[in-house]
Amino acid sequence: MNLLIVGGVAGGASAAARARRLSEEAHIVLFERGPDVSFANCGLPYYLGGEIAEREKLLVAKPALLRSRFNLDVRTQSSVEAIDRTKKTVRVRDLASGREYEEPYDKLILATGAAPFRPAIPGIDLAGVYTLRNLQDTDAIKECVDRGVKQTVLLGGGFICLELAENFVRRGIATTVVEKNGQILTPFDKEMTTPIVQELADKGVTLLLGQTAEALEQTADGLIVCLNSGQRLPAQLVVFGVGVRPENKLAFDADLEVGPRGGIRVNEFLQTNDPDIYAVGDAVEVNDFVSGDPTQVPLAGPANRQGRIAADNIFGRAVRYRGTQGTAIVGVFDKTAAMTGASEKALRQTNRPFRKIYIHPVHHAGYYPGAEGMSLKLLFDPQSGRILGAQAVGGAGVDKRIDVLAVAIQAGMTVFDLEEMELAYAPQYGSAKDPINMAGFVAGGLLRGDHPQVDVEAVLATPTADRPFLLDVRTPQEFASGHIPGAVNIPVDELRSRLSELPRDQKIAAYCQVGQRGYLATRILLQAGFSAANVGGGYKTYKLFQPSA
Repeated sequence: MNLLIVGGVAGGASAAARARRLSEEAHIVLFERGPDVSFANCGLPYYLGGEIAEREKLLVAKPALLRSRFNLDVRTQSSVEAIDRTKKTVRVRDLASGREYEEPYDKLILATGAAPFRPAIPGIDLAGVYTLRNLQDTDAIKECVDRGVKQTVLLGGGFICLELAENFVRRGIATTVVEKNGQILTPFDKEMTTPIVQELADKGVTLLLGQTAEALEQTADGLIVCLNSGQRLPAQLVVFGVGVRPENKLAFDADLEVGPRGGIRVNEFLQTNDPDIYAVGDAVEVNDFVSGDPTQVPLAGPANRQGRIAADNIFGRAVRYRGTQGTAIVGVFDKTAAMTGASEKALRQTNRPFRKIYIHPVHHAGYYPGAEGMSLKLLFDPQSGRILGAQAVGGAGVDKRIDVLAVAIQAGMTVFDLEEMELAYAPQYGSAKDPINMAGFVAGGLLRGDHPQVDVEAVLATPTADRPFLLDVRTPQEFASGHIPGAVNIPVDELRSRLSELPRDQKIAAYCQVGQRGYLATRILLQAGFSAANVGGGYKTYKLFQPSA
């Protein structure tokens, strides 16, 4: 069999290695336009910041290793220009010599990836303006930084630009992040990004939301970034991180099906509409695991699995790709944000019913030194309790909880299953009631009707005259340090003896710091004949929505 693979890195290199393990007889050719077939693109910002000291560490597998260990025909600096589906050949251009030739295939895998978007604005091609995709981009940016950069502007508030912001600050560079939307990290729900915004401010990063670059100008000292607001930002280095676009020209020109957002359409076996051509990685349109809808999610983990699955199917193993659920994580200085499955805004866009809860636990036993807090949001089906999505932000332990919840989503588990999960416990690692269990207890209790809940944003959106009676059941000291406007303070320990102070003809919304005392207060009130609900996640959740209040 002649198996041709167009593109390396996560999807293509994984497909090639898997294919060789399945067949020693196959002739496997891996084409790559650049000089590096397999490199750690997720590590590029950390090399620029000096966290990864050696460039060699970014090379996962060099062409020589792939040739010797896997007997692959690796052709770098080779651009596949066209596919002839009738003749079953590809036309290849050797970038070093300019020579073009045809290569026949029995099966073809497209792993062409996605390219950073470069908006068509004046000055986009000036010196000092970059995108970050590969090692060559990294080398150019590092050379610029090493020459001495005082100010940098990062256009985009996504994962790459936030990682770059941290690493440029580490190198003493004044850094500004500009994001055209009203929030950073747009896959997340906005309130869950609040701690990251605060962390950026604490570390000296200037964040400008709701703005975009309209032009770039050359100056004697470098560049000026001209924003739509009229602001003019000086910089010696500008990096665009405003999204990626699938590299789909090969597929489009070969009349392979392409989705409305440019992703190459594949079936569950990762075949295109041509059964002899497969596609994997950032270039493809896949099904969202939760909703089942077509989506594009450029992540290394799914790309690796897709490469492996495509090879399996080519060599006779009927393996289905189950879909992508968008499990992702980013570190920003001392904070971590992670998510899996559907966000609230995605569920609202598809009109899918859901309920949600917030909890604010510490990552291990509170009495053991070093406990770090987190905020965790769980989204679930209001009837079955099936887990639809989760997001968490905080310090240590965020990754562990999101990984557990990612597996729970894959397994079709419910919030009631979370209550029963048996997880490893020692005080330096977790709690006897892990945050995963606590999320299950709160969500399960909500669905059972043990504690009616009102969402804090619903309270804030209600005109003051129509709001429920807001009851703050924290201590007077906590209340004095900040509370939801209009709330009345009766500590939970005094509540039973002060019920006469509460209205019988008005619904009561009780809250505390994180929700536990509010839950107890709600139980007391309900059993005393009041109409009551707990404000989900308490005052800490309120501060996610109203950080400046």
